[in-house]
Amino acid sequence: MSTTQHEPVITSYAQAPAKTITAGGTTFAYRELGPRGGVPVVFFVHLAATLDNWDPRIIDPIAKNHHVITFDQRGVGASSGTVPRTLEEAADDAYAFITALGFDKIDIFSFSMGGMIAQDLALKHPGLVRKLILTGTGPRGGKDMDKVVGTTYLDVLRGALTRSDAKEFLFFNRNRTGKAAGKAFIKRLQERTADRDKAISLKAFQTQLTAIARFGRSAPSDLSGITQPTLIANGDHDRMVPSILSEDLHRRIPGSELIIYPDSGHGAVFQYSEQFAPVAVAFLDR
Repeated sequence: MSTTQHEPVITSYAQAPAKTITAGGTTFAYRELGPRGGVPVVFFVHLAATLDNWDPRIIDPIAKNHHVITFDQRGVGASSGTVPRTLEEAADDAYAFITALGFDKIDIFSFSMGGMIAQDLALKHPGLVRKLILTGTGPRGGKDMDKVVGTTYLDVLRGALTRSDAKEFLFFNRNRTGKAAGKAFIKRLQERTADRDKAISLKAFQTQLTAIARFGRSAPSDLSGITQPTLIANGDHDRMVPSILSEDLHRRIPGSELIIYPDSGHGAVFQYSEQFAPVAVAFLDR
């Protein structure tokens, strides 16, 4: 899959064309940008998120020299079907989507729930994944992982009561720095004004939450099987997926690298996008 001389290279996520492809009976909605050729970077998104939930300050720097692909999970946004009941099924869907595009080797950038799915995919199809970036996430069976359900519902309520986006509460600290970072992040998500994605349904959101809780209560995976170069990042005060679980991933994935950003929560890589994006690019380029 290479870019022809007649096809302009788009490196702005706000301008990335919306596309679809059918695999395994599901029509997946996706966007791609950046120069074609080489190993693509596939982005695995968080709970309740659609194509419109990726921070352009993370994607655009990577897309400058990398082929970037984002996609909606089955039953989410513009993708057809129903949301899978387990994250293992979600990993199978991701595999079907990636192979339908014709790729046999990818890099992964993942956040939160996307990082859980990415772990399952890398363990089940180790030959598919070249490099792995895991942000704001934790391992199967991680301590207090199943508490994400209660935290999420609480912050959704807080968002509704204050007429704010729940991600301002879920992703960022409620101090002066965190509040400013949250509002800036939400504003960046609105930069794409045309051809925006469909919002996730309440039923799909609840199914994803149940799948995450099941992941958290499951027996731990043997993460020593992840031998690909792995970069792990989080904030020092993640309320959704406790920061200690990033340290747990680091201990259990051989040779992995860990970055913990100060005075930040679940969305640390977005709060520190100016610092983290170059680190992610350098990691992918090595």
